[in-house]
Amino acid sequence: MLQIRKKQMIAMILAGGQGSRLGILTQKIAKPAVPFGGKYRIIDFTLSNCTNSGIDTVGVLTQYMPLELNAYIGNGQPWDLDRQNGGISILQPYVKGKKGEWYTGTANSIYQNMHFIEASNPDYVLILSGDHVYKMNYDLMLEHHKAKGADCTISVIEVPIEEASRFGVMNCDESERIYEFEEKPEHPKSNLASMGVYIFTWSKLRDYLIKDEEDPESDNDFGKNIIPAMIKGGENMFAYKFAGYWKDVGTIESLWEANMDLLDPDMPISLYDPPWKIYSKNPVKPPQYIGKEADIKNSLITEGCVIEGTVTKSIIFQSVKIGKGAFVSNSIIMPGAEIKEGAVVEYTIVGEESIIEKDVTTGEYGGIDYSGSRPPITVIGQEIRRGEGAVICSGAMIDKDIEREEA
Repeated sequence: MLQIRKKQMIAMILAGGQGSRLGILTQKIAKPAVPFGGKYRIIDFTLSNCTNSGIDTVGVLTQYMPLELNAYIGNGQPWDLDRQNGGISILQPYVKGKKGEWYTGTANSIYQNMHFIEASNPDYVLILSGDHVYKMNYDLMLEHHKAKGADCTISVIEVPIEEASRFGVMNCDESERIYEFEEKPEHPKSNLASMGVYIFTWSKLRDYLIKDEEDPESDNDFGKNIIPAMIKGGENMFAYKFAGYWKDVGTIESLWEANMDLLDPDMPISLYDPPWKIYSKNPVKPPQYIGKEADIKNSLITEGCVIEGTVTKSIIFQSVKIGKGAFVSNSIIMPGAEIKEGAVVEYTIVGEESIIEKDVTTGEYGGIDYSGSRPPITVIGQEIRRGEGAVICSGAMIDKDIEREEA
């Protein structure tokens, strides 16, 4: 029988979602495995927060396209989670007895892994999403949870009231006690948006998971079922206000924006913070090479790159090649991609191992005046090749090879 030394709190990271709003970027990989910030994957932020908060037992629940994510996490060594007592565990759906089933919702995924949780006999369970970019000390949130005598604490962030309808909204009294939860309300009463970060007292959550699983009408979801049921049941539910940078990178626009935030001189989230490092699994690559005719401004360039063209305000991942006379601006070029001579790439996300041939133009916006805003983001999927001279219009999503015609 699996048995681990008792832990005060363990973390469960929900990383099995398809991420359909990221379109072709998640056709072959799960959303938490999408590259971010030049040398990271999205899930690195959640895993690093766990490590930096002193949490040494982490379950990662995967389901959709798990191969690359599972291989990336491996034994957890980059995050100091390769431990004999605890450490990191990949938790996928499996056959039990004569039958098995997929995770049918966020709450069901935790229910199916209660044996993993109970092996650590924790007092508290931290539920996290693997697709948010932020830095947070979960230990401070736990202290808040204990001080309030809470059964559940939900981390919230203040958003403009006009944007609150995009989120799950917590309505609280002056003591931060949650008395109502609204899922994407048309007319929100509060601007406190849920961050999808929950701390539960395990004995209480366990009871609600079992009851929820017995309800055939339930969606088995934390936001739709567990949280409302606990509020209705009169449990001690409190908000924990978070004042730092937090971004849900679940859409093309938000993914692009979060990457560009890293280039802000007043960077809202620092990657250069020794006390709170973001750890990642780094490939062994040679040093970057910057050609004598290259021109680079306000960009992140990582290992193994060969830059001979112009790069401005862009994120360039490892092993990218940018040829002479090529121009890359306001773009994200993912690992192993190649931008050949004379190509123009603007406001574009280029997927891994894709090739932009000579004189291709991507992000073409046809002279439209976007004063005060920007063109829609163009996306090129993984391992795609664009023929010489092709023109790819602003906002296009390319998931197959194209020749010279306009896309």
